[in-house]
Amino acid sequence: MESMNTNPLVCAPPRASMNNNYPLVCAPIECETMEEMASSMVKAQSEGANIVELCIDSLSSIQVSQLHNLINFRTLPAIVSLRDQSQSSMIKKTKSKATLLEVLRVALELGVEFIEVDYELASDICIFQYKIENPNSKFIVSRYINGGKAPSAEILGDLIAEMQFTGADVIKLKIDVNYITDLVPIFRMLTHCQIPLIAIAVGSRGLICQLLGPKFGGFLVYGSVEEKPIPGLPTLLSLKNVYKLEHVNADTKVFGLVSNPVGHSKGPILHNPAFRHAGYNGIYVPMLVDDVKEFFKTYTSNDFAGFSVGIPHKEAAINCCDEVHPLAKSIGAVNTIIRRSIDGKLIGYNTDCEASITAIEDAMRGRKYVNGKDTEASPLAGKVFVLVGAGGAGRALAYGAKSRGARVVIFNRNFERAQALAHAVSGEALPYEELDRFCPQNNMILANASCIGMEPKSNESPIAKGALKAYEVVFDCVYTPRKTRLLQEAAEAGAIVVSGVEMFIRQALGQFRLFTNGLAPEAFMRKLILEQF
Repeated sequence: MESMNTNPLVCAPPRASMNNNYPLVCAPIECETMEEMASSMVKAQSEGANIVELCIDSLSSIQVSQLHNLINFRTLPAIVSLRDQSQSSMIKKTKSKATLLEVLRVALELGVEFIEVDYELASDICIFQYKIENPNSKFIVSRYINGGKAPSAEILGDLIAEMQFTGADVIKLKIDVNYITDLVPIFRMLTHCQIPLIAIAVGSRGLICQLLGPKFGGFLVYGSVEEKPIPGLPTLLSLKNVYKLEHVNADTKVFGLVSNPVGHSKGPILHNPAFRHAGYNGIYVPMLVDDVKEFFKTYTSNDFAGFSVGIPHKEAAINCCDEVHPLAKSIGAVNTIIRRSIDGKLIGYNTDCEASITAIEDAMRGRKYVNGKDTEASPLAGKVFVLVGAGGAGRALAYGAKSRGARVVIFNRNFERAQALAHAVSGEALPYEELDRFCPQNNMILANASCIGMEPKSNESPIAKGALKAYEVVFDCVYTPRKTRLLQEAAEAGAIVVSGVEMFIRQALGQFRLFTNGLAPEAFMRKLILEQF
């Protein structure tokens, strides 16, 4: 019996149709061989792509017979990209113009759906003639804008006009961005461009350019295969399972986490399914923000309706708000900002305080949290509450513990910040170096509000294991990983441990109510998060 042929160029399944594919989710395929490219195409399809970009210049060599096979047996509609990859990498070798034109001829002959050529090549050939002879193939003309200051909307408009003059059916701009605020002109072009436009913002700060593409009118969205992540692109699986961009349209309200870093956040896997479950037209995205003041000064549209605020912006963000809820004002930090639709003003709130304190209280009482309400005396009353960290989360915990009648003692690597917070809550500040030796009594409560122990440094702990025997309860704001080193060692020492996941769920419920001005699907959200950890 003959062995089964396993060559992916021969064993390809039937090709998917472009009909009813919205939005177009494209996977860029860069490989050294045709066989690898064919395998990657099948992989991309399994992860949710409905079109692929075959980056011909990434191939180490091009043989016309193999190219025929690759295009003929493609499993998805394809963009055959003839752009010069060497513009973004000095390692890659530029294919000759003659080679690119031969690839162009073969691709058109085989009826490939899209041909991508860079602006320089497009200016040298007559795209109009190619289109007359090959009406079933569309041309994408691309340009890579790198280095220096990000272009304004006016400059982008002029570039698009020049590129459209080549006969392009679709324009593609690939732009280096240094800050998330550089994306606003790109969104403006996506909305107002009179020709189909693809925009890629290169780098980790450009991620929302893809996630919000369908809202602002982008022609397609790029996503990377799981095993080959690309900075600035979401993974195909996240687009398929988390963001589900087929539900996003021009009326979708945008929410997001304003933080740095932002990659650890579980907010998108919670809020996006919750929006859909509640029938609310919203999307929640990670926003890597360097300058929070500049961010809110730039993103002023009512489309951007609400924000979670994370490390290290919780204190600075309070000064970006037009109005601040009394609790958040007293704490001096916000973790939630809502844009009021009637006047566009930013209103700041703090849902961290009650979320963290009730999580600790309920663990001490040994019962489940119910609606955030408690009429009993707090088990924190009279306790020594040892707090590590004096940032936004630390301030929320300090004020919450004080309101419950605890004696608050603060340790922070920046001692002056610890002193300032201690003064605000009538507590005590001690040098961080004394934390391991601090033991005025047993059955104390320890709360870590620093980022010590957060992935990728999950082997760290803010306190020595031997010192944990003095604590009845240990709480960790860090929730990635769920079982931090601090919590593992505290459990071994016999303490009640409270995961940051519980605080995360509770503060997120509060945020969701503020985002939607309605009830949060608590059981659904709780189940969703616990399944993810």
